[in-house]
Amino acid sequence: MNFVTLNNGLQMPQLGFGVWQVENDQATEAVKKALEAGYRSIDTAMIYQNEQGVGKAIRESNVPREELFITTKVWNSDHGYENTLQAYERSLEELGLDYVDLYLIHWPTPKYDEYIDTYKALEKLYQDGRVKAIGVCNFHIDHLERLLKECDVKPVLNQVECHPHLAQNDMKAFCAEHDIFVEAWSPLEQGGDVLKDEAVQRIAEAHGKTPAQVVLRWHLQNNTIVIPKSVTPSRIEENFNVFDFELSAGDMEDINQLNKDQRKGPDPSEMNIR
Repeated sequence: MNFVTLNNGLQMPQLGFGVWQVENDQATEAVKKALEAGYRSIDTAMIYQNEQGVGKAIRESNVPREELFITTKVWNSDHGYENTLQAYERSLEELGLDYVDLYLIHWPTPKYDEYIDTYKALEKLYQDGRVKAIGVCNFHIDHLERLLKECDVKPVLNQVECHPHLAQNDMKAFCAEHDIFVEAWSPLEQGGDVLKDEAVQRIAEAHGKTPAQVVLRWHLQNNTIVIPKSVTPSRIEENFNVFDFELSAGDMEDINQLNKDQRKGPDPSEMNIR
């Protein structure tokens, strides 16, 4: 496993396991399998409605809590200072944990303009030692700029949709300048066209790897934190086995050329669902 050091000194596995769109009971088995395969970072969220299943897997595994890195997120309907503090307590209860390692704002929902107050609640949780790190998801650069200006604790990361068809180059440059990591959700474009791309398939064949492993390796070598999701045991293992090969500079450039700034998910400026 590769680890990255966040801007507050906390170490985080660079490869984690995501459980978006995984049913609660399925999440227990999937997370157990992921922990068996070697994953130590698990990413969930209140809105996924599977925090309970994730917590059950953690309790039933033989992995000590201090070896795990657990992330969850505050949902849009819980924005605001007091609401966020209450949402955190509910997430802890669902997970059956005393703390989470990383607590994130799921979307900025700019229409409601409450993400600053919401983040201030995250700062309170962090300052009180209730969470080990705080950050955001799906923030555009202008949202981050405002956060950096109006809040005290710098987010450790911004979790955004990122894959070779949406490389997030401007975001990566901005975050690198401010010592904020980019974490990729939908890193394989939800099993999309990028895995069928001729260049990706050619590189995979040359390395004796799958297209998914090549794309995950591209993320890792770009200093991006990545959280692939699967409920298929063989895929869970396959996505973990990306530390025994390296892409060449030419391979990386060929994949970089695939960027189309093309989203699968919503644009954060327009995502105001509560």
